[in-house]
Amino acid sequence: MTQSDISSVLQNIEVAKGLPNHHYIDETTFEEEKHAVLFNNWAAIGFGKDIPEAGDTIPIDFLGLPLFALRDKEGNINIFQNTCRHRGMILVDKPQKLRGPIRCPYHSWSYDLQGNLKSTPMVGGPGNNDHEDVDRCKLGLFKIRSYIWNDIIFVNINNNAEPFEKKHAHLLERWREFDQPFIHGGESSSFQLDVKANWKLAIENYCESYHLPWVHPELNTVSKIEDHYNISEPGLYSGQGSYVYRQIEGKDGLKLNDFENLSNKWDKGSEYISFFPNVLLGIHRDYFLAVIIEPKSAGKTTEHASLYYAENEDTQNIQNIYADNARFWKQIFLEDRTVVEGMQRGRHGVFFDGGKFTPLMDEPTHIFHHWVASQIMKHRSAPTMADAK
Repeated sequence: MTQSDISSVLQNIEVAKGLPNHHYIDETTFEEEKHAVLFNNWAAIGFGKDIPEAGDTIPIDFLGLPLFALRDKEGNINIFQNTCRHRGMILVDKPQKLRGPIRCPYHSWSYDLQGNLKSTPMVGGPGNNDHEDVDRCKLGLFKIRSYIWNDIIFVNINNNAEPFEKKHAHLLERWREFDQPFIHGGESSSFQLDVKANWKLAIENYCESYHLPWVHPELNTVSKIEDHYNISEPGLYSGQGSYVYRQIEGKDGLKLNDFENLSNKWDKGSEYISFFPNVLLGIHRDYFLAVIIEPKSAGKTTEHASLYYAENEDTQNIQNIYADNARFWKQIFLEDRTVVEGMQRGRHGVFFDGGKFTPLMDEPTHIFHHWVASQIMKHRSAPTMADAK
């Protein structure tokens, strides 16, 4: 298949088209986006809460690339390629707590929690664990560039993005007030949804409020479409904010604790952004929502949602509030799934030309399309190994 023409996506919103159908239904185009958009940027792959203690490790399949996340004895999270340096055997096949080294199940080569090769049994023959041609210092696990922010594990597979704190300094500063301790709400505060749609449609849907009256009528009674404003930071993120946030309550009017020393902007305000390429975030005075969008194929996606809170006393009433809040958000995402999957089916309409953006209501969506197209164009123009020859 020839490369798609995305020049119209890079136009001003008044005349721009959305990404062509191929970018939603074609596996070859999905493969191109894997490298151009997801591997070349800081993409999210998991949550630190899933490996809370030293030695905890989980395997992660990121777009076919086998990885594992591991918390070391100092509490740091490291990401490694999940293949032994000897014969390429998978090292971690299920979530587990390591009581000792990372041991390959094939020939028992072993690595410490920093990925260093420490043991090569019988590599020099029975009874001899050394060989002059096997230099352990050069055979450690391949470490993946990573960064942890708000418990989200980000990786830059191609190792070519700016440092995370530099690249995303704008958002880190925008939400600097929330740079303080938080807790995950526990087992009831995470959920997962499989979506029969391209990953980008989940991002696009979340960043705009235009659909609220028709897709989320219950939510719209609390925070109406006219209570929202666009958030537009080209090349970084886009989304929506609301001037009307009503704190969640439990029995007898019980409310959660707020994050400390917040400005009055957050008394009734909240913000919801699509953080490029694959994270959805929502922030409030008393909790924040993080959703990792995991692309599976051109037409399949998994959404991993987790809710985090300012510190609260761990009582049954508090746990009930956490559970109710998770049910609320799961219902929102189930409602969104209906339209996201509908758009996916619509992308098989051969006469659909990418659609028409409305300058006022679709600005956040256009910013995302423009960013994706710019990443693809940059990737296409980059020199290849063939060019070097």
